[in-house]
Amino acid sequence: MSKFMRWLLMVLPFVLWGTSMAVMNILLPTSGSFVLAWFRLVPAGLALILVLPILGRSWRIANTDRLWLLIFSLIDASLFQGMLAKGLQDTGAGLGSVLIDSQPLIVALLARTLFSESINPIGWLGLTLGLVGILLVGIPGPFLFQWWLQGPSVVPEGGISAGVIWMLGAALSMAIGTVISRYASRSSDPIAVTGWHMIIGGLPFVVLHRLNSSGGGFWPDWSLGQWGLMGYASFLGSALAYGLFFWFTKQEELTSFTSLTFLTPVFAIICGITFLGEQLTSLQWVGVGLALLSVVLVNQRRILWE
Repeated sequence: MSKFMRWLLMVLPFVLWGTSMAVMNILLPTSGSFVLAWFRLVPAGLALILVLPILGRSWRIANTDRLWLLIFSLIDASLFQGMLAKGLQDTGAGLGSVLIDSQPLIVALLARTLFSESINPIGWLGLTLGLVGILLVGIPGPFLFQWWLQGPSVVPEGGISAGVIWMLGAALSMAIGTVISRYASRSSDPIAVTGWHMIIGGLPFVVLHRLNSSGGGFWPDWSLGQWGLMGYASFLGSALAYGLFFWFTKQEELTSFTSLTFLTPVFAIICGITFLGEQLTSLQWVGVGLALLSVVLVNQRRILWE
């Protein structure tokens, strides 16, 4: 595989996640958070498990990896999706995406502690610029301007909302899950681990949706087009995206690879411009540029520092 093709495959999960965000925004009003959670996880996990024999790979999990798989499933699938669903109820899509996409900073700290990955000043500068970039992309300009002028006085009297706490918890659980994925796939195929963790982590949402749908239909009343969008979000935005993501987390340096997360809101905006007719403000264009610059700085930090 050429370096260019490998790089394209590394970026692909973040393209799929970014475009899936637009899809989820369309489907959320017609379903519910539990529906979207289990539809994104369980069918995608089953698809990964079924495709493994076709690829000549084993779907079995080694005995030594099963406890780590359970922990990985609960943290990265169940906790992440649950906190994300709770957080979206109180935060806007912009602020929510910013909080979620801040997880490369957490991954960098964990990778430095657990795997001794070096982060020189160029790397820290890149991570900081990436965070600033997604802030400019995801948070409305008037709010940023008011915060710049007034500082903490723009924060509501009640302090940080519950939604912000839930979203930060989701970012933390995703970061921890990314690190744990290495332990869960020490003796097992990382794609098999990804598939099983989505199935195990998605089952609680099936139960919760069933309990909440008493008296109503279990399946959402979607049109053929809406089912197609859900299929895209599940099989491409989850199965393919997560399969590639966790395969690369085992192959690549975590700090450099997860810094590509800063590109997720960029691809979401491109999708919005292309299909939804959205327009970018000047601040958002600056944010896109900073996000792209941050990826270059983090991935080339050693060369630039030397």
